[in-house]
Amino acid sequence: MPLIINKIYMKKIFVINGAPKFAHSGGEFNKTLSAWTMTYFQNKGYEIKYTDINNDYDPAEEVKKFVWADMIIYHTPIWWFQIPNDFKKYIDVVFTEGHQNGIYFSDGRRSANPTRNYGTGGLLQGRKYMLTTTWNAPIEAFTLEDEFFKQHSVDDGAMFGFHRMNAFVGLEPVESFHFYDVMKNPNIEQSEEHYLGHLNKITQSI
Repeated sequence: MPLIINKIYMKKIFVINGAPKFAHSGGEFNKTLSAWTMTYFQNKGYEIKYTDINNDYDPAEEVKKFVWADMIIYHTPIWWFQIPNDFKKYIDVVFTEGHQNGIYFSDGRRSANPTRNYGTGGLLQGRKYMLTTTWNAPIEAFTLEDEFFKQHSVDDGAMFGFHRMNAFVGLEPVESFHFYDVMKNPNIEQSEEHYLGHLNKITQSI
Protein backbone atom coordinates (compact mmCIF):
# COMPACT_ATOMS: atom_id res chain seq x y z
CA MET A 1 0.00 0.00 0.00
CA PRO A 2 1.33 3.49 -0.77
CA LEU A 3 1.73 6.03 1.99
CA ILE A 4 -1.37 8.20 2.39
CA ILE A 5 -1.22 11.81 3.58
CA ASN A 6 -4.60 13.53 3.89
CA LYS A 7 -6.00 11.06 1.33
CA ILE A 8 -3.26 11.90 -1.19
CA TYR A 9 -1.23 8.90 -2.28
CA MET A 10 2.46 9.28 -1.51
CA LYS A 11 4.33 7.73 -4.39
CA LYS A 12 7.43 9.88 -4.90
CA ILE A 13 10.51 9.36 -2.74
CA PHE A 14 13.72 11.41 -2.88
CA VAL A 15 16.69 9.57 -1.32
CA ILE A 16 19.83 11.50 -0.36
CA ASN A 17 23.10 9.78 0.51
CA GLY A 18 24.89 12.37 2.65
CA ALA A 19 27.99 10.28 3.40
CA PRO A 20 31.20 11.72 1.95
CA LYS A 21 34.20 9.64 1.07
CA PHE A 22 36.80 11.15 3.37
CA ALA A 23 39.90 10.02 5.28
CA HIS A 24 39.30 6.51 6.66
CA SER A 25 35.61 6.58 5.77
CA GLY A 26 34.56 5.26 2.39
CA GLY A 27 30.88 5.92 3.06
CA GLU A 28 30.04 2.33 2.13
CA PHE A 29 27.44 1.67 4.82
CA ASN A 30 25.31 4.69 3.90
CA LYS A 31 25.65 3.76 0.23
CA THR A 32 24.36 0.29 1.11
CA LEU A 33 21.61 1.82 3.22
CA SER A 34 20.52 4.03 0.32
CA ALA A 35 20.34 0.92 -1.87
CA TRP A 36 18.13 -0.84 0.70
CA THR A 37 15.81 2.16 0.73
CA MET A 38 15.53 2.43 -3.04
CA THR A 39 15.00 -1.30 -3.53
CA TYR A 40 12.30 -1.35 -0.85
CA PHE A 41 10.28 1.46 -2.41
CA GLN A 42 10.89 0.42 -6.02
CA ASN A 43 9.54 -3.04 -5.21
CA LYS A 44 6.36 -1.37 -3.96
CA GLY A 45 5.93 0.69 -7.12
CA TYR A 46 7.13 4.05 -5.87
CA GLU A 47 8.91 6.59 -8.05
CA ILE A 48 12.45 7.27 -6.85
CA LYS A 49 14.95 10.07 -7.32
CA TYR A 50 18.42 9.78 -5.83
CA THR A 51 21.34 12.05 -5.01
CA ASP A 52 24.78 11.02 -3.79
CA ILE A 53 26.55 14.13 -2.54
CA ASN A 54 29.88 12.70 -3.70
CA ASN A 55 28.78 13.24 -7.29
CA ASP A 56 28.49 16.55 -9.11
CA TYR A 57 25.05 18.11 -8.79
CA ASP A 58 23.15 21.08 -10.18
CA PRO A 59 21.56 23.03 -7.30
CA ALA A 60 18.55 24.01 -9.41
CA GLU A 61 17.90 20.37 -10.28
CA GLU A 62 18.22 19.38 -6.62
CA VAL A 63 15.60 21.99 -5.69
CA LYS A 64 13.27 20.40 -8.22
CA LYS A 65 13.75 17.02 -6.51
CA PHE A 66 12.68 18.45 -3.14
CA VAL A 67 9.62 20.08 -4.72
CA TRP A 68 8.77 16.89 -6.65
CA ALA A 69 8.99 14.48 -3.72
CA ASP A 70 6.27 13.39 -1.35
CA MET A 71 8.94 12.26 1.11
CA ILE A 72 12.64 12.99 1.44
CA ILE A 73 14.83 10.35 3.07
CA TYR A 74 18.17 11.54 4.41
CA HIS A 75 20.99 9.07 5.05
CA THR A 76 23.97 10.52 6.89
CA PRO A 77 26.82 9.50 9.14
CA ILE A 78 27.54 11.64 12.19
CA TRP A 79 31.04 13.10 12.36
CA TRP A 80 32.04 14.96 15.50
CA PHE A 81 28.39 15.09 16.59
CA GLN A 82 27.22 16.85 13.43
CA ILE A 83 26.43 16.01 9.82
CA PRO A 84 29.55 15.97 7.62
CA ASN A 85 30.85 19.15 6.03
CA ASP A 86 30.11 18.05 2.45
CA PHE A 87 26.51 17.19 3.32
CA LYS A 88 26.07 20.51 5.12
CA LYS A 89 27.46 22.29 2.06
CA TYR A 90 24.92 20.46 -0.12
CA ILE A 91 22.08 21.68 2.11
CA ASP A 92 23.45 25.23 2.26
CA VAL A 93 23.79 25.45 -1.52
CA VAL A 94 20.51 23.74 -2.44
CA PHE A 95 18.31 25.43 0.15
CA THR A 96 19.74 28.81 -0.78
CA GLU A 97 18.95 28.04 -4.42
CA GLY A 98 15.43 27.23 -3.26
CA HIS A 99 14.86 30.64 -1.66
CA GLN A 100 11.63 31.99 -3.18
CA ASN A 101 11.99 29.14 -5.64
CA GLY A 102 10.15 26.22 -4.10
CA ILE A 103 11.86 25.44 -0.78
CA TYR A 104 11.19 28.51 1.35
CA PHE A 105 9.89 32.02 0.78
CA SER A 106 11.14 33.83 3.87
CA ASP A 107 11.64 33.27 7.60
CA GLY A 108 7.91 33.82 8.03
CA ARG A 109 7.97 37.10 9.96
CA ARG A 110 6.27 40.29 8.82
CA SER A 111 7.22 43.88 9.61
CA ALA A 112 3.93 44.48 11.44
CA ASN A 113 4.90 41.94 14.11
CA PRO A 114 8.59 41.06 13.67
CA THR A 115 8.95 38.98 16.84
CA ARG A 116 6.34 36.39 15.87
CA ASN A 117 5.96 33.54 13.37
CA TYR A 118 9.65 32.93 12.80
CA GLY A 119 10.17 29.71 10.86
CA THR A 120 6.80 29.69 9.10
CA GLY A 121 7.92 30.70 5.61
CA GLY A 122 8.60 27.23 4.23
CA LEU A 123 7.15 26.13 0.90
CA LEU A 124 7.36 22.34 1.32
CA GLN A 125 4.22 21.89 3.42
CA GLY A 126 2.41 18.61 2.94
CA ARG A 127 5.65 16.70 2.43
CA LYS A 128 7.39 14.39 4.88
CA TYR A 129 10.99 13.54 5.64
CA MET A 130 12.79 10.72 7.41
CA LEU A 131 16.27 10.90 8.91
CA THR A 132 18.67 8.01 9.34
CA THR A 133 22.03 8.43 11.04
CA THR A 134 24.99 6.15 11.63
CA TRP A 135 27.09 6.35 14.78
CA ASN A 136 30.26 4.89 16.21
CA ALA A 137 28.66 5.42 19.63
CA PRO A 138 26.67 2.53 21.14
CA ILE A 139 23.03 3.09 21.98
CA GLU A 140 23.86 2.95 25.69
CA ALA A 141 25.76 6.24 25.32
CA PHE A 142 22.34 7.84 24.77
CA THR A 143 20.14 5.85 27.11
CA LEU A 144 22.11 5.44 30.35
CA GLU A 145 22.12 8.26 32.89
CA ASP A 146 25.85 8.31 33.53
CA GLU A 147 26.94 7.89 29.90
CA PHE A 148 28.12 10.49 27.40
CA PHE A 149 24.86 11.96 26.04
CA LYS A 150 23.15 12.18 29.45
CA GLN A 151 19.99 10.41 28.21
CA HIS A 152 19.41 12.87 25.37
CA SER A 153 18.22 11.01 22.28
CA VAL A 154 19.72 11.58 18.85
CA ASP A 155 16.64 13.48 17.69
CA ASP A 156 16.35 15.69 20.78
CA GLY A 157 20.09 16.17 21.12
CA ALA A 158 22.66 16.17 18.31
CA MET A 159 20.07 16.25 15.52
CA PHE A 160 17.70 18.80 17.07
CA GLY A 161 18.95 21.55 14.74
CA PHE A 162 18.63 19.30 11.69
CA HIS A 163 14.98 18.67 12.52
CA ARG A 164 14.30 22.39 13.01
CA MET A 165 15.92 23.05 9.63
CA ASN A 166 13.37 20.75 8.01
CA ALA A 167 10.53 22.37 9.93
CA PHE A 168 11.74 25.77 8.69
CA VAL A 169 11.13 24.76 5.08
CA GLY A 170 7.75 23.18 5.89
CA LEU A 171 8.62 19.48 6.07
CA GLU A 172 7.05 17.18 8.67
CA PRO A 173 8.98 14.27 10.20
CA VAL A 174 8.24 10.60 10.25
CA GLU A 175 10.03 8.48 12.84
CA SER A 176 13.82 8.50 12.46
CA PHE A 177 16.02 5.42 12.44
CA HIS A 178 19.52 5.42 13.92
CA PHE A 179 22.30 2.85 13.56
CA TYR A 180 24.63 2.60 16.57
CA ASP A 181 28.12 1.13 17.08
CA VAL A 182 28.61 0.63 13.35
CA MET A 183 32.42 0.72 13.45
CA LYS A 184 33.28 -1.62 16.31
CA ASN A 185 30.27 -3.92 16.27
CA PRO A 186 28.67 -3.92 12.82
CA ASN A 187 25.96 -6.44 12.03
CA ILE A 188 24.82 -5.73 8.47
CA GLU A 189 22.28 -8.55 8.23
CA GLN A 190 20.57 -7.58 11.48
CA SER A 191 20.73 -3.87 10.56
CA GLU A 192 18.99 -4.52 7.25
CA GLU A 193 16.27 -6.59 8.93
CA HIS A 194 15.56 -3.94 11.55
CA TYR A 195 15.64 -1.11 9.03
CA LEU A 196 13.26 -2.77 6.60
CA GLY A 197 10.96 -3.45 9.52
CA HIS A 198 11.04 0.26 10.28
CA LEU A 199 10.11 1.11 6.68
CA ASN A 200 7.21 -1.32 6.90
CA LYS A 201 6.04 0.41 10.07
CA ILE A 202 6.13 3.93 8.71
CA THR A 203 4.46 3.02 5.42
CA GLN A 204 1.60 1.40 7.32
CA SER A 205 1.12 4.14 9.91
CA ILE A 206 1.19 7.35 7.87
